[in-house]
Amino acid sequence: MQTKLDYISETDTRERDAYQSQQMKNSKAVGVLWGVFTVCFAIINVVIFIQPHWLGDTQQSKGTGHFGLWQACRLVQDGQDVFCEGRLDDFNTIASSAFRAATVFVGLSVITIILCISCMLLFFFFNSSTIFHVCGWMQLFCSICMLVGVLTFPAGWDSEVVKEVCGSEARDYSPGQCEVRWAYILAIIGVCDCTVLAILAFVLGARYVKLLPDQYVSNSSPKQVGDTSINYISERHSLTSQKSNNNLQPPMLVTPICDPERFSDFSHRTGHSKK
Repeated sequence: MQTKLDYISETDTRERDAYQSQQMKNSKAVGVLWGVFTVCFAIINVVIFIQPHWLGDTQQSKGTGHFGLWQACRLVQDGQDVFCEGRLDDFNTIASSAFRAATVFVGLSVITIILCISCMLLFFFFNSSTIFHVCGWMQLFCSICMLVGVLTFPAGWDSEVVKEVCGSEARDYSPGQCEVRWAYILAIIGVCDCTVLAILAFVLGARYVKLLPDQYVSNSSPKQVGDTSINYISERHSLTSQKSNNNLQPPMLVTPICDPERFSDFSHRTGHSKK
């Protein structure tokens, strides 16, 4: 007969499998959201890199104009036309060396996040945990590059081009009569956003390893020391299941119904017995 211990282990195994299945579904849903937010951040990153609205004039400014990573735009002809200087193919046209450095680092963040999105196609060919870790390192590098660009850009506010708009009070990390525009604020938010996405990628990669079913783990050869414990658990589970299948209840023996007119198997025919 099936013992109580075998029944309890089989019940716990079913509950554990159901829990792993539910947690795997939740992890996949969170992974989809992570991918969507990664694409949104890539779009924001490209906008930040292109838009020349990191620093701009105010009503008290000496001149009129606004500045980006690699562009310096000023209004001409009574504020009707915008004239922008600076090209990516010629770094000598960028206003200051600090602006050049910020352009390089933010450009690296754009390239890295685009490569991260391209790596998402590898989910169809490789293990999900590996891809999550690769994308996590890419997003971490992207956030570091964006942070360096955000911190480097204010060091170029002492250039002559900026002083023509923001006044002589403008210096390193002091905009003078100008103010920070929306693109610079969006870049700061992007640093926090990319850091959170990187942490979430590492968490998802670790959860996919823990939530793998036993049959997938037992089929793979242990490559690390930690994998041996998982294989041991799966082998123990298979032995328990085999034992529970072997300990089936024997068939019940039913006593045959005796014919009342039939002689007993243990009786003997005598002279007094009736025909």
